[in-house]
Amino acid sequence: MALGVMDFKDQPLDNERRSSESPLVIGATVAAAAWSGKFLIGAWQAFKARPVVPRVKRFYNGGFEQEMTRREAALILGVRESAVIDKIKEAHRRVMVANHPDAGGSHYLASKDQRSQRAHGGEN
Repeated sequence: MALGVMDFKDQPLDNERRSSESPLVIGATVAAAAWSGKFLIGAWQAFKARPVVPRVKRFYNGGFEQEMTRREAALILGVRESAVIDKIKEAHRRVMVANHPDAGGSHYLASKDQRSQRAHGGEN
């Protein structure tokens, strides 16, 4: 036999050592699985307990200023201050449907919506 080369026949089979390591490996694996399960159960419970956030777009619900500004108009219509006319008209229709006086909406909110469209550059 050459130096540095070991034949498999020359290696002693240490079955006793391997069989004593096996319960340690199995125990460590079971402990890791139990810890992971505990973490996942806690994460799932925290996920289920979180507050429900509505995914619908909300309208502007703040107080009104004396004079209508472009910022307030944009907030009422739910568009950006630099929105194009088509977006302003679409937003105006959407807000008017929600607040039309004939459908039980407020005359005040309908007039604010009309003013917000005019202040934002949309025509009536």
